[in-house]
Amino acid sequence: MVNLDDKRPHALYRGRFAPSPSGLLHFGSLVTALASYLDAKHNNGTWLVRIEDIDPPRELAGASSKILKTLESYGLHWDESVLYQSQQTDIYQQTLKQLAHKQLTYNCQCTRAQIKKLGGIYPSTCRSLNLPPLNNAIRLINKVGIFKFNDTIQGLITGDKKVAEEDFILVRKDGLFAYQLAVVVDDIFQNITHVVRGCDLLEPTLRQLSFFEILKTNSPIYSHIPLAVTPAGYKLSKQNKAPAINNQKPQPALISALRYLGQNPPEDLRFESVENIIKWAITHWCMSKITQKQQIVIQ
Repeated sequence: MVNLDDKRPHALYRGRFAPSPSGLLHFGSLVTALASYLDAKHNNGTWLVRIEDIDPPRELAGASSKILKTLESYGLHWDESVLYQSQQTDIYQQTLKQLAHKQLTYNCQCTRAQIKKLGGIYPSTCRSLNLPPLNNAIRLINKVGIFKFNDTIQGLITGDKKVAEEDFILVRKDGLFAYQLAVVVDDIFQNITHVVRGCDLLEPTLRQLSFFEILKTNSPIYSHIPLAVTPAGYKLSKQNKAPAINNQKPQPALISALRYLGQNPPEDLRFESVENIIKWAITHWCMSKITQKQQIVIQ
């Protein structure tokens, strides 16, 4: 259960990689996983893996186990049991009950199309309507609206204040838990202190920071790495059908990922074993070498 009245101090470094099983790991996924792993290990920390399987319609059958096998083949070994969000239903429900008890949630019937017609920013239309839960979403009353934060790579991030102040969704109309609820509750549950992930999540970070504040819990330290994009400007993603990385010969992709992250591995490292590449990378890891660019074009 998440304690809404517990402002915990940060523990020793605890990082995580949290892939969605909507597809297999591609180069962009590897860059994120590698950066989060190396930052944790270089700082004598713990590295966890969390499978974000809360959206069954989008999941690829067998993807979870294949993702874990890929991580292992690339020498990225997690330190504790894998957490599956699909097994976190009880703690999500307990958190929702606590929020409801504190009158921090309400039911909402508005559709995306309706909100788009209003300019794209939800104006808390349903906050005072006392709607029933059936076929309605659950929104968080957001009186915090954090719209700035310091990122260890990107520096000061300033978002749209109106977006940051939105009452955002915690449970969708179809009954599935929303990403913002699951990610924050699980980061608290696992006592995550550092999050290294892609720049596509800069804006959601603002909402998550607001949610941490509402839950009266310390937020992690965030580091957002550049997105790998195609020459046409498309992000490498499962949705864009980016090719899966090769499990049988991981060394070339590992070296490419290290170069992408600005770590400048020596040429002869590509002839070494995966274990030796990872050992070198942990020893020589330097977060400050990662560019502040939010996107990098790859061929």
